[in-house]
Amino acid sequence: MNAKNDNILIIAGEVSGDLHGARVIQALLRIRPGCAVFGIGGSRMAASGQEQFYNTKQMAILGFTEVIRHLPFLRRVFRHLENEIIARKPACAVLIDYPGFNLRLAKILKKYGVPVLWYIAPQVWAWHKSRIKQMAYLVDHLAVVFPFETALFQDAGLPTTFVGHPLLEVLKVEMKQNEFFEKTALEAANKTLALLPGSRKQEVERLLPDMLKTASRVKKQVKSTQVIIAQSPNLPVEYYHDLMSDFPSTGAQLIQNITYSIMKFSTAAIVASGTATLETGYFSTPMAVVYRVSPLTFALGKRLVQLENIGLINIVAGEEVVPEFIQNEFEPRAVANYILKIFTDTASRQEISNRLSKVRHLLGETGASEKVAKLIVGLAWP
Repeated sequence: MNAKNDNILIIAGEVSGDLHGARVIQALLRIRPGCAVFGIGGSRMAASGQEQFYNTKQMAILGFTEVIRHLPFLRRVFRHLENEIIARKPACAVLIDYPGFNLRLAKILKKYGVPVLWYIAPQVWAWHKSRIKQMAYLVDHLAVVFPFETALFQDAGLPTTFVGHPLLEVLKVEMKQNEFFEKTALEAANKTLALLPGSRKQEVERLLPDMLKTASRVKKQVKSTQVIIAQSPNLPVEYYHDLMSDFPSTGAQLIQNITYSIMKFSTAAIVASGTATLETGYFSTPMAVVYRVSPLTFALGKRLVQLENIGLINIVAGEEVVPEFIQNEFEPRAVANYILKIFTDTASRQEISNRLSKVRHLLGETGASEKVAKLIVGLAWP
């Protein structure tokens, strides 16, 4: 397949990928207005001009055991995409993170000679370094968002460009501090605890109940504590309310569309491991990182993961700036004790905030989307 038309395939299977993919599409269409972008993404990518076959809500499948249950659906998706690749002959394919799915799709793209740009490298340095060789064979160019990744992939023979972190383009609070407290009816003088349980149903199901148990413990000690939950746009309000119904004493508020303001203006946060830890850290808000998956997924993952920390904020920092409570260690009493220390020990809270503020300087400069769009153009129409 050696066609050079204006069709570009872009795949983003998660909410964060949709956010960053949308900005890439916008930048690409400014450079090459006639492009026809198709593939998988979320509401932001659709609004930016992507023709979507499947959306991130359908693709949000977490862990080894969950993937097994969804195999029939995934096989249909791959067959559909392969047929579209044959029919549309894309000039380039852009794979955004989402490694389990995208590595398999890269093999199909290689089969048909479609140039592949991978944006936001899978964290093979954490869980499967042997896959770097596979990526070097399947991928034509890699756009990485952490500076330490460049040498790792280039040494394997994979052309790699550090573009900076795309979060720098979007990490802006939605409102001023006084507007935030007016909108949420919270008291600025009281301690505010933010709960960020993730964007996927399985994450919220496994994390939010114990987050709320933790909040209950904190509120027993500091009665004026205000609890706020950042709702993912991927999940319905009713789903959260079902999980919240057993914890009325927390008085938790469910808020959508102002997640960055929640991160910025809360006293402390309990955050699901992932990009949200980096976002919360960017605002220098002290946090506890938590995570839990199925026992089988954890057992398998533990054999693969090669890092002491799994929280992205700690990985980027190169040290444990904030504590991680993973799997059975995610116990409400332990997490509550840490949050209470942040609430009551001003010096400790300030020290953590200062250490977090240093991490943002490791994320490079703004402009990642524009740089990625130029890489696409260079691959698609050299």
